[in-house]
Amino acid sequence: MKTCIIVLLLFTSYQLFAQNAEQKADSVLTYSEINQLDYQEVRGGLANSYLHFTTQKTSRVAFVGGSITEMTGWKEKVTKYLIERFPETNFEFIYAGIPSTGSTAGAFRLENDVLSKGKIDLLFEEASVNDAGQSQTQDIRGMEGIVRHALLANPMTDVVLMYFVDPKKMNYYNLGQIPPAVEAHNEVAEYYQLPSLNLAKEITDRINAGEFTWDQDFKNLHPSPFGHELYFQSMRSWLENCWKAAGTPSAKKAHVIPSQMDSYSFVSGCYVNIRKAGRSDGWRIDKNWSPADHLPTRKGFVNVPMLISSTPGTEITFNFKGTAVGISNVAGPDAGIIEYKIDDGEFQEKDLFSKFSSKLYLNQFFVFEDNLSAKRHRLTIRISEKKNENSTGHTCQIVNFLVNRGN
Repeated sequence: MKTCIIVLLLFTSYQLFAQNAEQKADSVLTYSEINQLDYQEVRGGLANSYLHFTTQKTSRVAFVGGSITEMTGWKEKVTKYLIERFPETNFEFIYAGIPSTGSTAGAFRLENDVLSKGKIDLLFEEASVNDAGQSQTQDIRGMEGIVRHALLANPMTDVVLMYFVDPKKMNYYNLGQIPPAVEAHNEVAEYYQLPSLNLAKEITDRINAGEFTWDQDFKNLHPSPFGHELYFQSMRSWLENCWKAAGTPSAKKAHVIPSQMDSYSFVSGCYVNIRKAGRSDGWRIDKNWSPADHLPTRKGFVNVPMLISSTPGTEITFNFKGTAVGISNVAGPDAGIIEYKIDDGEFQEKDLFSKFSSKLYLNQFFVFEDNLSAKRHRLTIRISEKKNENSTGHTCQIVNFLVNRGN
């Protein structure tokens, strides 16, 4: 009984906190000095989704991103807003946020996590936080992979790109520079004429204008309820401006799909089942893996089949056809170092142990090669004799193979 009362009190406290955050966010949305339109790009707009929402009885909306998309906040607010804005439409919402994933992971999991559910009318995509630190070439290959794959699956799909804020982006803007991931993603948005919303620049400017603070109000790249409300208020304004620009369309119009920006973009990225691998003794498939030490895991990467070895020297081979290959894996306290090669190339090393591995079985996506010829290849993975000094073992746990099947 006491536990129930505590839970109820905590839930009530959170509701009051979220309500106060919403009221505070409303109070600062005056835009007296900052023009909200400066952060919005309508480009090709959202005419197709608007027409579908206003004329059809069913619709499917997907949210793809990392932990900020996965956590409860802005997407639930957008969900509620769409239901209230279009009350005669029966929506299906696909929540496809996975922590620690950027555009590369998104490109390879899009088919399984989103497109397999049916035709998408509106797709929200955000990856600039987790894409930070990688090359702009990879930023483009991942984001173009998502965008082009979605449009090829259904040319009527409206795709919107969002750039969320974090301290590194704020530093770039305060130095008069554009964050590399934002610049790369915006190139894709411009090339494909997609609507985009630069929340990173907006939040930075509004903090600099003294409307609110990072430490006391927004608090983290994983926003406080106040921060999520700010995101939502800007998204709502942006969506309304896009739909206003759409006018009253009489029919859907297929989006123009130009030639590919980068011939190696992951436009046909997909998962391939681990059972496709040939393996030596020492490798096994756990049909329903869960950790024996009960450390935290992440949804979608536990109670699923995994291809596992902890024995140095053991190998697997995987034959595929495509321009890129990699793995999605789970790395815990005993994560090892693997050696891999493509065809008859030299073995290269990859340390699977991460800074989070001692406390969490972290989902990871590694692309080993991304500019192969579009023909048949062979990937070989071997467990190394070496290990990270912080790791307790040599384990490799593969959830899926990643393949970009090429054009």
